[in-house]
Amino acid sequence: MAKKSFQELISSPGMPVLVDFYADWCGPCKTMAPILQQVAQQYAGKLKVIKIDVDKNPAVAQQYRIQGIPTLLLFQEGKQLWRQSGVVPAHQLSQVVQQHLR
Repeated sequence: MAKKSFQELISSPGMPVLVDFYADWCGPCKTMAPILQQVAQQYAGKLKVIKIDVDKNPAVAQQYRIQGIPTLLLFQEGKQLWRQSGVVPAHQLSQVVQQHLR
């Protein structure tokens, strides 16, 4: 199966897509990982969570002007709804997701 392009991943109809731009060497990114897992489980079937390694995907990181990591972006059908850099507490992330669910 061919890998989907980033554009295809964030444009999937129906559910919002939360993208985590991270790197393996990034300490705050490691802090963010369990929070993302928790939110992904909380909104299973309503939200898609994908992780993008900025070292392996520099073009995508550049396209979205990712300067600090972790950076989270929320998309709905390819349109960016929200963006935040740094570690986002689970309750805050849940609130953001909740606002954008239909």
